[in-house]
Amino acid sequence: MKNPIGIISMQFVRPFTGADLHHFARAAKLGFDFVELLVPEPEDGLDLAETRRAAEDAGIFLVLAARVSPTRSIASDDPANRKGGLDYLKRCVDVAEGLGARMIGGPLYGEPMVFAGRPPVPRSDTDIAARAERTVEGLKQAAAVARSAGKVLALEALNRFETDVISTTRQAIEVVDAVGDAGLGLMLDTFHMNMEDRSIPDAIRAAGNRIVHFQANENHRGHPGTGHIDWPAVMRALHQVGYTGPISLEPFRRADDRVALPIAHWRAPREDESEKLMAGLGVIRNALALAEVDQ
Repeated sequence: MKNPIGIISMQFVRPFTGADLHHFARAAKLGFDFVELLVPEPEDGLDLAETRRAAEDAGIFLVLAARVSPTRSIASDDPANRKGGLDYLKRCVDVAEGLGARMIGGPLYGEPMVFAGRPPVPRSDTDIAARAERTVEGLKQAAAVARSAGKVLALEALNRFETDVISTTRQAIEVVDAVGDAGLGLMLDTFHMNMEDRSIPDAIRAAGNRIVHFQANENHRGHPGTGHIDWPAVMRALHQVGYTGPISLEPFRRADDRVALPIAHWRAPREDESEKLMAGLGVIRNALALAEVDQ
């Protein structure tokens, strides 16, 4: 399959600033092919041209992860928030151009919930239908912008505790098909799929050629191989649908199980995780290799 495999930037540090460009070379040394970089905010102080050169010098490429919010939500009933969401996605496309990246993935519809400190609220059937319509309409506009720039947006479903817009692969497929634009594809994340899909391999097969990005994450967000995800079955399903695109890892659950620790929140590494990262990378590469021969 020869899929490129990458690591998300928040594995090392967050925010990722101009002082952190050395992590590109570190990722390459660990064996990764790309870094999935959170779309930089203006206050991060990242020079796009310098960042692009640093990635190229390290021999890797970049994939972008969008950072949405209630004020950047194309699903919102507030016109200002909808405009903020569309403007943000357009800015993501501009940033991708500056960084030489093609892919921008994430929960593009906005409105993160519990982990962002926003509780869920009850919705009527009318509200739900309106939010779905606004999501599709906003993505149609954003996808056209991305396609015109030679980029692709990758729509991600999040589990029920993180969004009430798109939580299952079936819902994400419905939205991608309703948009019907080559500027929008599907990103699957096994961490969320483990909670919301009846069968991860079946969901992958249903998504088929809509998949443009894949995140291989354990059920507990630890390093691949330390949880219960059936990686050979997952990679076999990807092989069956002919997926040869990027696969990124997000193992940012730290080795810290103190009582009352909010594990939903990002925390900086407490140790050098290089050996664990290489071992997890090996699990995914081996599962990919098995998928090619185990038919």
